[in-house]
Amino acid sequence: MQVLTRQQFTPSHDDLESLFVNNEKLDRVATYLNRFNPIRTMRMEAMEIRHSAILGWLLDPRETHGFGDRFLKAFICEALRGRSGSSSPMALQVFQADLRDATVRREWQNIDIFILSPSNNWAFVVENKFRSTQHEGQLQKYIERVKSVFEADGQTLTVSGIFLTLQEEEPQDKSYAPLKYADICELLPRLIALEGQSMGHEVKIFLQHYLEIIQDATGMNDQRNEMEKLARQLYRTHKKVLDFVIEHGASTDFIVAAEAAFGSDWQNGELIAAECGRYLYNSHTNTIFSFVPESWSKALGGPTNVWEGCQNWWAGYPLICWFRLFDGGDGNKGHLRLFAEVGPITRSDLRKKLIEDIKSLSSEGHLKNISLQQGATDAGRQYSKFLKNNKVDIQDVHDADEIAKAIGSLLRKFEPYFEAVANILLSFKEYASETSTTI
Repeated sequence: MQVLTRQQFTPSHDDLESLFVNNEKLDRVATYLNRFNPIRTMRMEAMEIRHSAILGWLLDPRETHGFGDRFLKAFICEALRGRSGSSSPMALQVFQADLRDATVRREWQNIDIFILSPSNNWAFVVENKFRSTQHEGQLQKYIERVKSVFEADGQTLTVSGIFLTLQEEEPQDKSYAPLKYADICELLPRLIALEGQSMGHEVKIFLQHYLEIIQDATGMNDQRNEMEKLARQLYRTHKKVLDFVIEHGASTDFIVAAEAAFGSDWQNGELIAAECGRYLYNSHTNTIFSFVPESWSKALGGPTNVWEGCQNWWAGYPLICWFRLFDGGDGNKGHLRLFAEVGPITRSDLRKKLIEDIKSLSSEGHLKNISLQQGATDAGRQYSKFLKNNKVDIQDVHDADEIAKAIGSLLRKFEPYFEAVANILLSFKEYASETSTTI
């Protein structure tokens, strides 16, 4: 993995004052960001299952929101608007119908939201895709499943599908009526305005919080759009200062976890201790923490040698290790990986020897998690990772304790590998006088 270096900028006292002291634009952005939203606070805004739960509550005419069947009818009518055919009722029919007898189920028969109105002999299958994508044959299967269940009881239903998405995406099954979250952003404020006088205060506040979440997701939040424009102006004016603050002042759950595992206030080249070993700290970002096992540093003669080809690569050693946290894309789950890599040693024959010696370790009974890509020793190859089975799944990427435990687990698992590689590096050290110069 290539590491790029850049010229460092240190802001002056005047630079910092210009950005932070009595800056009206920054104060406006800060006020906007500090708004309380319980859905965002609980990190549920990107979780599809939570959106289905809230929508299921809104669609149920018996629930406590105060809409009765008005949101249910508005939701279905908007999906069916402009559609006609025997496979589903028309929007006008739904608008004129009484849906107060409707029952709403979540995850029934693996259907995100299932709506049944016995008095109208109507059923609606709602497939909710907030972030995920549809699977081949998934939509048709749900409708067939509903029909088979009710036909077995001697009931005849008109079963209609609604395909609810965050982005513009056509349903694979054309019998499904498409509906977008942007449509809900228009329906919900109108209903809140109509029912505002009779609606409970707590319900109204909650719906405003939820509306803010989906407006943000759809790009329909005018206030957010205004703040984003303001933020871009601030960034253009104070780019160097903000880049410096982001690089050196940001604290994420991953960094908090790294501090729990390795201590804090790291300095480049400083020796840090973890549960099962000692390491030379190299660098970190909000998702990456790089280091060199102390045993590797000692075997290679310490940090006073500059290995040709590796001067500007990570810590300057011919090998490096780093943790990286990957977000799974749903805003919640992810995984942590521990990487070890041989770098761009100038002399290809020595690089080849080092890689072949590391590869030979996999023949030892307790060191099976070593694997190198085919062609790793080819001339011209610069970067070669060599660990496998080096991943721990993370259920909540915002849980620093869980990430810290994963860091400790991977360190314990691969500490024998670090020691085995260190033994190899002892023989590699004899080439130091040829491949390095003393600082």
